[in-house]
Amino acid sequence: MKRKNIFIALSYALLLLVSCTGKEFKEVTILETTDLHGVLWPYDYIEGRKTEASLASVATYVNTLRSANETVFLLDNGDNIQGQPSVYYYNYIDTLAPHIISEAFNYLDYDAGTVGNHDIEAGHSVYDRLVDEYDFPLLAANAVSTSTGEPYFKPYHIIKKNGVRIAILGLVTPAIPTWLPEELYKGMEFRDMTETAQKWMPVIQNEKPDIIVGLFHSGWDRSRAQAGDANMDENGSVSVAFNVPGFDVIFNGHDHRVANELFVNRAGDTVLILNGGSRSQNVARADVRIGSSRNSGKKVKKISGSIINVADYEPDSMYLETFRAKHETVIAYVNRVIGTSSVSISSRDAYFGSSAFVDLLHSIQIEITGADVSFAAPLSFDVSIEKGDITVGDMFKLYRFENMLYTMELSGEEIK
Repeated sequence: MKRKNIFIALSYALLLLVSCTGKEFKEVTILETTDLHGVLWPYDYIEGRKTEASLASVATYVNTLRSANETVFLLDNGDNIQGQPSVYYYNYIDTLAPHIISEAFNYLDYDAGTVGNHDIEAGHSVYDRLVDEYDFPLLAANAVSTSTGEPYFKPYHIIKKNGVRIAILGLVTPAIPTWLPEELYKGMEFRDMTETAQKWMPVIQNEKPDIIVGLFHSGWDRSRAQAGDANMDENGSVSVAFNVPGFDVIFNGHDHRVANELFVNRAGDTVLILNGGSRSQNVARADVRIGSSRNSGKKVKKISGSIINVADYEPDSMYLETFRAKHETVIAYVNRVIGTSSVSISSRDAYFGSSAFVDLLHSIQIEITGADVSFAAPLSFDVSIEKGDITVGDMFKLYRFENMLYTMELSGEEIK
């Protein structure tokens, strides 16, 4: 039985090859980065050490493909401007110079990107500025303006290279309002991913692209494929993949998981699902071969996926030189001494009892707000600040991602 299946598979592959005229073949590569969280340089500014992977190594890989005359579409799937002091510095400290993320992405010549929830969390002043600075569109069809009813960001984008037109639909997790205060996305509402994709798919198909790509800042959870209660699902990518036929490739993000699999939708069509993980460790790659059937003239597509570990590639020297001044600026910023500690403190203690680590948070919060009671929780299980000078970089050990500080009036019963 197994031999028969192998024979059938080989026969199908041979039929695909001979049914298309060689001259009509077009081959393209679509690459995705996602959830970089500020890892733009091979250095962790919080821990003060080198890293094996960064966008500098992504640059090496991308340039290798381009120098081989391959047709490359480069996409990003959001969550880039929180997680490292490098992006924090250009979010809030130096807001006049071009942002480091826009300069890096423009340098690599990205073709499109989707906004992520951590990008929205930086606030209007940051992501609106990036929309203007990027040389490519930032997408999110389900982030809708409350004043116009139209997408706040561009909903989809058509790109043509080497005679191949691809359409990219951007979607962001609609769960943002459950995490963030409205002031950070004032004038926007986030709609269900599946309903939004159903609305835009006919519009995109009317453009007659050769390839339709989903660029979704939302995780991949196969178990939710046929769920009837998937409305506003944080990780609704699988609902879109199953319920909205038309996609050839869907790139995911948000959940920091790596994915490379084939998925069959409700129409019986196969969709390639890819997720590059996080923090510049991988690039998700889709290879698409398009031709015309010799007999029917219909378009034939062959699609395969792979996950590229960019730690296998040395950082691009030109990239490093281009952004060295910005790197050194951030180094000086994180090394600035802002206090001293008479003891070494660790977040680990907070999970078992009294903790100097969390006491520091309480002290800061009470001093800033003048409150009578402070509530706080460590973000990480095992980070520490050593005895001696405390630097700006140490503050990112407390919270790698920015958190909002609120002052509330509560009764004793409510506190209890």
